Amino acid sequence: MSDAETLADRVRDGELRLYELDDHADSDTAAEARRRLLEAETDTTLETIGDYSFPAAEAADTAIENMIGAAQIPMGVAGPVAVDGGAASGEYYLPLATTEGALVASVNRGLSVIDDAGGSTARVTKNGMTRAPVFRVDGVAEAAETVEWVESHEADLREAAESTTSHGELLGVEPYVVGDSVYLRFAYDTKDAMGMNMVTIATREACDVVEAETPASLVAVSGNLCSDKKPAAINAVEGRGRSVTADVVIPGELVEDRLGTTAEGIVEANTRKNLIGSAKAGSLGFNAHAANVVAAAFLATGQDEAHVVEGSNAITTMETRERDEDGSEDLYASISLASLQVGTVGGGTKLPTQAEALDVLDLRGSGEPAGENANALAEVIAVGALAGELSLLAALSSRHLASAHEDLGR
Repeated sequence: MSDAETLADRVRDGELRLYELDDHADSDTAAEARRRLLEAETDTTLETIGDYSFPAAEAADTAIENMIGAAQIPMGVAGPVAVDGGAASGEYYLPLATTEGALVASVNRGLSVIDDAGGSTARVTKNGMTRAPVFRVDGVAEAAETVEWVESHEADLREAAESTTSHGELLGVEPYVVGDSVYLRFAYDTKDAMGMNMVTIATREACDVVEAETPASLVAVSGNLCSDKKPAAINAVEGRGRSVTADVVIPGELVEDRLGTTAEGIVEANTRKNLIGSAKAGSLGFNAHAANVVAAAFLATGQDEAHVVEGSNAITTMETRERDEDGSEDLYASISLASLQVGTVGGGTKLPTQAEALDVLDLRGSGEPAGENANALAEVIAVGALAGELSLLAALSSRHLASAHEDLGR
């Protein structure tokens, strides 16, 4: 009997729990033991799930618990496209991992048109990963006392928070009061890390100072005003992670030749679908499918995939612009993502597949200066999202969407 079979039997007999297997064997053997247990318990075969190429120990240390193997997602590439960014500069291929047929083809078409138009301009306009603890007070008077102390002692909170990290920088603290609840929305520059763990640890240290110096008692280090992995208007207005915008001007003849429609047609589709339709629906995302590109890029490059919720928080704008030479209409297109949360160090970015995808972008690891690689990644993803918007709106305005999915979506 193999070590994995012996361990599986011990779990089945109640001697061990699934999470304890890593204490009794190397990570590969522990994963195999869990597979053998599941195969026996569920009458399945997990051969494919057990066929993975990354170091199990590294994954178990940083990315997963109760590991049994891997979920393989097809990865494609779109591009290249020229990006003139605040951090990104040059031609980029964008790796995308997805199971949605036609997505990579659609983004690739959009990027090709953007590149033929001279490339896209992109900028990170705001950067601040947030964590918002909630405190309990007796009433409004104590709430006001707490807020007053916080506003006059931000330096003390910064010292406490930054004592926990060699990279993170506290940018500010914004207080909110609701009855006998006080919320403090901390915002940090986390450099090239996405930084959720970093800001949670730093904020918890600062909370100790608040409790020691004010009447407030901490209830939870996250009070949902952050707001993490949920649709939230505060992220649309104030941003979370990186706020990034990309735009391009596409000559009218290029729109007609490559996208099979007109600038005027795309503008109308965007206005009636993305703006008016989204407003009528009460949507926080005024875009066609930005989340598609965000999710695929996140899976390819090792980001926290649940942050696609905030990544869908984007506004797409389109307008016609008249050319002086012949009076034909060019197309101005932009997308602004309010809360794109990305990193090039830490978490899933260290896994071999995701590290290789970041290598394709030449954005793995820390940038120079710190934060430049994550800014560049945000800018390239924004350009990819813009390409997806252009391609889909063109397909809608030319009435080719259904046929494209028939050909590629299968």
